[in-house]
Amino acid sequence: MYLTPEQQAILDGSKGETMAKVMKTLVMYGDAFGADKMVSVTSEYNHLVTSFGLKMMKPVFDLMQQLIDAGAVSGQQFSVDPRPVDPNVPANFLQKLVFNKFMYSTQEMYEGQLKELGLMNDDAFTCACYLDQVGNKPKKGEILSWAESSAVVYANSVLGARCNRNSGIMDIMGSIAGFVPNFGLLTDEGRKATWIVKVETTKKPEAQLLGSAIGMKVMEDVPFVTGMEKWLGTELTDEVCAYLKDFGAATASNGAVGLYHIENLTPEAKEQGAGLVAEGAKVYVIDDAELERVKANYPVMWKNAEAKPKLCFVGCPHMSLQQLKDWTVRVEEGLKDSGNKKVLVPTVFTTAPGVKKEFEKTEYAARLKATGVILSCICPLMYMNNPLCKSMPVMTSSNKLRTYTTARYYTEEEILIQITKGGAWA
Repeated sequence: MYLTPEQQAILDGSKGETMAKVMKTLVMYGDAFGADKMVSVTSEYNHLVTSFGLKMMKPVFDLMQQLIDAGAVSGQQFSVDPRPVDPNVPANFLQKLVFNKFMYSTQEMYEGQLKELGLMNDDAFTCACYLDQVGNKPKKGEILSWAESSAVVYANSVLGARCNRNSGIMDIMGSIAGFVPNFGLLTDEGRKATWIVKVETTKKPEAQLLGSAIGMKVMEDVPFVTGMEKWLGTELTDEVCAYLKDFGAATASNGAVGLYHIENLTPEAKEQGAGLVAEGAKVYVIDDAELERVKANYPVMWKNAEAKPKLCFVGCPHMSLQQLKDWTVRVEEGLKDSGNKKVLVPTVFTTAPGVKKEFEKTEYAARLKATGVILSCICPLMYMNNPLCKSMPVMTSSNKLRTYTTARYYTEEEILIQITKGGAWA
């Protein structure tokens, strides 16, 4: 790998032993993936995937403290993934004991480290840092050093920024050094599509289900998706961006997609069209039957497949402001149709702290509360990490949450029916 005189000097210790180790880490990372050089991180803010104070993460805390003590802090302020615990989210005494005493007992200490390292503010805990109310929305062409998979795929695809699917810790290393290795999705060649996905459904496909199907098929490759114009149009409206947020999260978690192109919609697809498709690209056709096949093959991780759900999560990744408003109306209408006053299953909607504050200024906040739905800013994944929670029959409309936990996936319409009307659970 070619290093500039400045980069070589840092590697040789010009900024101290700790910075030399940071640069060495990045060089070794780049060498592993065949990077030809380092490129500058150009975004205003960074985003870190690691947000939770798990006791088992002591090596991470020790590393963070070494960086702090050496003054090797991020040159960028950063947002970070959601907090793991919220006392308002349903949990019994034993579950709370495990959360607070055995799992996340170092949360306060770790958040103190994050502040010293460059945390944007106390509200910067969200997986959807690119939402307007959060303030970490990269510009087209900017080079990032992110690791959160759902944020990386959104930044690459919807915003046209450039970022590899880095691991945790590598994100802050790149931010501290100000450089990242040049390979993969940072390069023009690496952003070309090696799959053409033809969507031929008779109705608008569920975002999380379509993303799941594509992710499991193409894995880490880049898909060029056609046939979505009649469902999404050609402009990145708030509604479309929310759809792509959920779609991308499913491609990234059910596979390892870091970038997708939507014909006539996403920035690079609009500019380059079929020129983005690599020679010899494979073809994957998705129709109604294919989506049904994918959904039917999800494993049921509940101990009793016929159990009634005890908890429902909507919002992984975090919900947008418009999604909260739309879901409020949908829940109200579902309850009205069924004659019920409150949801029949304890239900938690999760969103970013900044979005929650804006939502609470609207009339929808009181209306949502009246339905019995809880609004929180936690990470549902971290909630489900509790061994006493993962044994519960939890349902979700998130294919990301389904993939990483024992939660069971239902479409949004199925979720709505179950929380407002009850009925068959299988």
